[in-house]
Amino acid sequence: MRKFKLQVQVSVDGYMAGPNGEMDWLTFPWTDDISAYIDAFTAPVDCIVLGRRLAEGFIPTWAAGPEGESQAGIDKMNNTPKVVISDSLTESPWDNAVVAGGDLTETINELKARPGGDIITYGGGTLVSDLIARGLLDELHLFVNPTAIGAGMPVFGHPDVHQRFQLVTAHPFACGITALHLEPKRS
Repeated sequence: MRKFKLQVQVSVDGYMAGPNGEMDWLTFPWTDDISAYIDAFTAPVDCIVLGRRLAEGFIPTWAAGPEGESQAGIDKMNNTPKVVISDSLTESPWDNAVVAGGDLTETINELKARPGGDIITYGGGTLVSDLIARGLLDELHLFVNPTAIGAGMPVFGHPDVHQRFQLVTAHPFACGITALHLEPKRS
């Protein structure tokens, strides 16, 4: 079965964005070591899952070819099929993307049962929290930025859900970010 991975930037106090979606706390520029790490763990990915709100910015940004990204990275992002999780959209306004609504668990389990490489999600906040709370992710790759922002959109947004993880690796990078690769402890 395919692995479903999360890649998300996070503050040391557990937020993936500020209270109004601010991302000005992220560490940039990245160093070559973090780029190589990301290239290695995303190499087997052949499907991207996004929440609707994130898709509205993510897909057009990559289609425009963001500054500072390699052409190979831009091509991979644009050419990888995307599934946008949404109950408000009925069809995709984007190339190479389909919309999936309804039961999240059924949708993800159906995607994971298909043949192919790994699946990755980059968020958004509601989607990430729901995926974690439902135990649908196989790997969490948290890129911990050395900044505390005090409030915002939490990665673990369901305080009533107690879940254990095991640390697979912790990898510090020259730019100050540390990648935590976690896997859920399954009973």
